[in-house]
Amino acid sequence: MSELARRTIFAVIAAPVSIAIVYFGDWALAILLSVLAALAAWELFRMARETGVQPIEPAGIALAALVPIAIHAQRLGVYSLSLTAVVAMFLVLFASTIWLRGPQGKPLASVSITAFGVLYASLFSYIYALRYHDYAVGARAGTALVVLPVLLTWATDIGAYMFGRTFGKKKLIPSISPGKTVEGAVGGLGLAIVICLLYVRFILMPFASLGLTVQGAVLFAIVVSVAAQTGDLAESLLKREAGIKDSSRIIPGHGGILDRFDSLLFVMPVAFLMLGRLLLPIPQ
Repeated sequence: MSELARRTIFAVIAAPVSIAIVYFGDWALAILLSVLAALAAWELFRMARETGVQPIEPAGIALAALVPIAIHAQRLGVYSLSLTAVVAMFLVLFASTIWLRGPQGKPLASVSITAFGVLYASLFSYIYALRYHDYAVGARAGTALVVLPVLLTWATDIGAYMFGRTFGKKKLIPSISPGKTVEGAVGGLGLAIVICLLYVRFILMPFASLGLTVQGAVLFAIVVSVAAQTGDLAESLLKREAGIKDSSRIIPGHGGILDRFDSLLFVMPVAFLMLGRLLLPIPQ
């Protein structure tokens, strides 16, 4: 089976299943994000090992997986996670290097990459935060909010590929990603703006009773598109340092979790921040 066929089959199955889980929300979404965070942390630690750093892998993967579950439990009122508790967990992680790494095991690099891996992988939790945004009343509105930045990320990727292949001449950052061009980046940004305006008008407003001004939609699309392209380049940078092509081979035809979702890990926190300031509830 060709790589394109594997990609197509995976997308046809994964896309509707993912949307259904986002719509259902609750424990199903928390578990999905927990699995994604754990796999992303594992892939990041795998790349780190290629550079000679030995992260505290079991603890890092477990903590990354725990974050979406903890956020879900907090929403249900099971407990309230304090900043002090988070700090304490990282202090325990740091202290463990005394016995697990010692002075010869690069303890500073080990604990730093472990803490970074937990933080980076747990950015998946912002999908949960968007699904249960304060303005999103009901499953339909929450799902529509999650789909918006995902759709803009795809539009950026597709637009960059199409415009890059057609008009691309000037390389964007050849030392990191030789195939990306300035023309492609601008094309991806332009398509994201168009898709955002259409989505707000024909999906977000009628189905979620939420909206953005024209200026707000354009600004949101620009920021999300820039974040998406930056996230892609950031992961490419890490793979360059590690000397690997894919973060793993978990997803058929796509590589790893980070290969597929690197842009979204940058986009989702930015989208959550922007929508908190730009989103307008529409009275019914």
